[in-house]
Amino acid sequence: MKKLLSAFLIGMGLTGVAMAEPYAGYDRLTVKADHRPSVLAASVWYPAGTPTYRGLVGDNAVFQGSSAYVGAAVAEGRFPLFVLSHGSGGNMDAISWLSSALAMRGAMVLAVNHPGSTSGDSSPRRSLRLDERAADLSAALDALLDEPAFADHVDRSRIAALGFSLGGATALNLAGLRFDRDAYAAYCAWIGDEGQDCVFFAKGGVDLEALPEGFGAALRDDRIGQAIAIDPGMTYAATPESIARTEMPVLLINLGRTHLFKAANVGQDGSDLAEKLPSAVLKTIAPAHHFTFLAECKAEGAAMLAAEKDDPVCDDPEGTDRAAVHEAIVDEIVAFAGL
Repeated sequence: MKKLLSAFLIGMGLTGVAMAEPYAGYDRLTVKADHRPSVLAASVWYPAGTPTYRGLVGDNAVFQGSSAYVGAAVAEGRFPLFVLSHGSGGNMDAISWLSSALAMRGAMVLAVNHPGSTSGDSSPRRSLRLDERAADLSAALDALLDEPAFADHVDRSRIAALGFSLGGATALNLAGLRFDRDAYAAYCAWIGDEGQDCVFFAKGGVDLEALPEGFGAALRDDRIGQAIAIDPGMTYAATPESIARTEMPVLLINLGRTHLFKAANVGQDGSDLAEKLPSAVLKTIAPAHHFTFLAECKAEGAAMLAAEKDDPVCDDPEGTDRAAVHEAIVDEIVAFAGL
């Protein structure tokens, strides 16, 4: 049985309680997972029953963070649970805007940092171990459901997998989708430099003809009843057999039309996953592009990234309102999940 351990809160700005401001509850957790040599960092957001003190989660020099009542009691009742997977090079707190918003709308959100594909520990080779990413979330779910402080508030009939980018592939894995190694190699040969994922793996010297066996593993978690994938990766390599068997409701969200990343396109001019899945709905939010999903940037964020010669993830297509795109994403998820 996985054991849930309390962890110290670090890296957050802490202030006194602001009684007039409504915030979600937030706590940090540590999860023991049999498939990992060290513990996993995890977080849980939830409707707060009582205010404690305000923490600022995910705040840094580039991105705005989200306020939360740290360690607050959970509100009375049982709530739907989203099990959230970040994208390649991301982390659970960097997308706190989404977790916080869903908690404020009446859900719990459980997330982890995936070793090998998280901020400061993002390896092209290790990012392709899809089985480990899915197992991270299953282990975290085991742990949460073993912890009475949280487990008693989870509506176990309403657990959904949720993910962005590579995390979208992880969410689809948990729903039952499987990916074929040969098909992925063929996809990268076809898409070339237009596939940001393939470019990343090429920079790491990955041999796409020798992908890890876990890339194609069966990873369905039967506790998952819905899946939401935002600009998901890997979908061109989804196996026809697993697509046909993935009968649960699936929400697919693409960001942008003109600026939609080809690698994330699940529409008819892309992988066509939205049409192939038995019970999927596709929503497109535009104007936007892949990186519009990331947290809102601070005024100096774009300049800092440019100075570091980093990806221009603060730059959105003309006419894009990142805050409005975030709100639209939340609204689509809330409507789909029936919150």
